[in-house]
Amino acid sequence: MQLIKKIITKIKSGMLQEMYEETKWMYTYAKKYKFAILFYILLGVITTLMGLGSSVGSKYLIDAVTGQDKGNIALIAIFIIAMGLFSIGVNAISTMISARINIKVNNEIQAEVYDKILVADWISMKEFHSGDLLNRLNGDVNTVASSILGWIPSLVTRSVQFIGVLAIILYYDPTMAVIALASAPVMLIVSKTLMKKMRDYNKKMRQVSSEVMSFNEESFQNIQSVKAFDLIGFFSNRLRSVQKNYKDVYLDYNKFSVYTSSFMSVVGLFVSYACFGWGVYRLWTGHITFGTMTLFVQLSGQVSSSFKSLVSLVPSAISATTSAGRIMEFFKIKNESKIDDDKAELIQSNTMGKGLRIELDDVEFAYDDTKTVFKHANVQAEPGQIVALVGPSGEGKTTMVRLLLGLINVKSGNAIIKDVNGIKCNISASTRRFFAYVPQGNTIFSGTVADNMRMVKPDATDEEICEALKAACAYDFVHKLSDGINSKVGERGGGFSEGQAQRLSIARALLRKSPILLLDEATSALDVFTERQVLRNIMNMGYARTCIVTTHRPSVLTMCDKVYKIDSGSVTDIDEVEVNKLIKDF
Repeated sequence: MQLIKKIITKIKSGMLQEMYEETKWMYTYAKKYKFAILFYILLGVITTLMGLGSSVGSKYLIDAVTGQDKGNIALIAIFIIAMGLFSIGVNAISTMISARINIKVNNEIQAEVYDKILVADWISMKEFHSGDLLNRLNGDVNTVASSILGWIPSLVTRSVQFIGVLAIILYYDPTMAVIALASAPVMLIVSKTLMKKMRDYNKKMRQVSSEVMSFNEESFQNIQSVKAFDLIGFFSNRLRSVQKNYKDVYLDYNKFSVYTSSFMSVVGLFVSYACFGWGVYRLWTGHITFGTMTLFVQLSGQVSSSFKSLVSLVPSAISATTSAGRIMEFFKIKNESKIDDDKAELIQSNTMGKGLRIELDDVEFAYDDTKTVFKHANVQAEPGQIVALVGPSGEGKTTMVRLLLGLINVKSGNAIIKDVNGIKCNISASTRRFFAYVPQGNTIFSGTVADNMRMVKPDATDEEICEALKAACAYDFVHKLSDGINSKVGERGGGFSEGQAQRLSIARALLRKSPILLLDEATSALDVFTERQVLRNIMNMGYARTCIVTTHRPSVLTMCDKVYKIDSGSVTDIDEVEVNKLIKDF
């Protein structure tokens, strides 16, 4: 009783508790396919039993051939062949079932992880590098999905094989069964001792793998800058440094695996030789037949290998639970906050198209305790207005945009949108439906021009797309393409200049016809004439729109109804005199 309590206490603490929780999480997915998995296990057990039956059949065949048994040779041979053919058929069915379940589980976990990443708290997710996200989304998910079908079925089938082999040997020679089991306590002690080390190595391997993927992904994203600054040699050397770190960890893990595997193999080899020697002795003394000796030769290796296979499930389980733990980290992150979702629904159904007002009243925000980005910030923007946010780099313009988009939430004060009926709704992820956003830089995806446009409005007609392109001053260059709006676009807008890509992004935002348009340095790659023309078109589309722009360029400020200066934590509504001074000083 005390021993059981001690085991339970150990499971509930430290590494074993972590593995238990991770295993429990993994098998929430296995439950959904329990009947298919049970059928798969049944087929595995049948295959194992048929293999054992063939081994026993070979004993009687040899005894019949040598005249030590008067069995029907032809019948025994047919039985062995039938077992072999049937085993091939069962294996084929098992493989198809395995592939079907594996891909379903893999896709299900991957989709859930992907969805979780999309709705997770924005600040928390910034802690993960995109390369690490990709590694977890693909590598770790694949490991978990494979183990769901591989671990428990393997445990059952290998246990059946081990027990079956042991039972046959025990039936024919109890002493040999004892010899065959000699490796069991050694292997159990070794696996228990090395479990923590295996888990540590698995974590290190996952980490360095993520580092390699992160480096490659980031360098390919910025390959133009790498070439422009003639940094090819620098990045090539950095890759080799990252590879060296991966190599050192991998070889260290490989050395550990080789040592432990070699030790296990030596123990298994010793047991096999001991069983073989005992069988030769029994045959020499006339206690067994040649058929029984053949059976012992087959089974002595099987009993050791089957037990070794059971022990080898430990590193497989550690690898799977390590990957599960890395995936579970995402599900521990809180989702982005959705405040006043019912009010947002009401505004969307009753007042869309009539314009929305933005009010920030005495707002304070800080990413951490070391620096306050805003303090006592007040901003108002009305439908039909262009409101500019200006100020030095790094002082909070982009943070203000994130706040308006509900990616971050105010620490104190009020940030609301208000409709024409006076309904107020706190700004959060719920109010993002009212915004169209154009960030600085290239945000065009691979596909066609039309594909990019229809991301925000899947049912948009070609005419609506062309109208948005015209408003963004993008129609002229798109129209000249060989396939017009159906022309192919490369990754990150490949084939278009920065200015063209920006206009396509603006057109996509306009197609959505959202009541609030956020342009975060979104016209920085346009010439002054095009920039002003785009803004005029935006405000003359016959749609009650509130437009907020962040800019370093004062050329657009004369078109704005309000200009707010963000500097040193304060947000100030500046007058026409200061606007003119900004334009003059530029």
